[in-house]
Amino acid sequence: MPEIINFSAYRFAPLEGLPALKDHLKSVTAAGGLKGTILLSPEGINLFVAGARPGLDALLATIHAVPGLAGLTPKESLSSHQPFHRMLVKIKKEIIAFGIPGIDPARNPSPRLPARTLKQWLDEGRPVTLLDTRNDYEVNAGTFHGAVPAGIRHFRDFPAAAARLPAALKDQPVVTFCTGGIRCEKAAPYLESVGFKQVFQLDGGILKYFEECGGAHYQGECFVFDGRVGVDPALRETATVMCFVCRMPLSLADQAHPHYVREISCPHCFGGKALAGGLKPSAAPESGE
Repeated sequence: MPEIINFSAYRFAPLEGLPALKDHLKSVTAAGGLKGTILLSPEGINLFVAGARPGLDALLATIHAVPGLAGLTPKESLSSHQPFHRMLVKIKKEIIAFGIPGIDPARNPSPRLPARTLKQWLDEGRPVTLLDTRNDYEVNAGTFHGAVPAGIRHFRDFPAAAARLPAALKDQPVVTFCTGGIRCEKAAPYLESVGFKQVFQLDGGILKYFEECGGAHYQGECFVFDGRVGVDPALRETATVMCFVCRMPLSLADQAHPHYVREISCPHCFGGKALAGGLKPSAAPESGE
């Protein structure tokens, strides 16, 4: 079976004529045999799509023809199977739900820090706080060494989590990071708006860091929002699965635990105990990258 190419990309740009664009993208993805999700909003586009190269090239050409989206550059990875079950094109208020007015990544972004620069900083031992803006169940799968987790179950909770950060961080270098970069497009400017003075966002997120720097300074894998569940620093699909009940990512060690019973329980939800920062039973993960 031929390998499937996975595209993930986003672009903040003012968009108009969304219903017509939605219909056009549905036609292009259907013709190309693609599956996944494309989110459109007045603030931009966010997509996770998988399929064969010709269909993806046609989709990318269509998107690049839209005013404001010519600079969209997808991140690619391979899988042995199609990780999506269907093709959805949706119109939303935001391409990443945040709910805070006045945050405008297209016009007022925070400084972007290239992956290789972050690695250099970490190699040098430069004092910097790495702030993981992802949800707790994602952090559970892996994160940078010494990173500070936001401690949230949904990205909409980030402003409250930011208020709990030590006040001293407002005068220190802070680098926000997430899976592919989109959440930091809002998290970093928000931190600036509440008084943080040296905020950077990791350009391209963990996936771009893996692509350019491998697993240096990183522990574990990266949770991804498709049927693969997780990828390693070589961007290969891992053996991690997702608990059917609480939706926590489960490593091989978790799957070998006596409390893991397929479609019944896992070490995080066995006996109805607290979900250790995971999701409510049967809830779907919050897609954000």
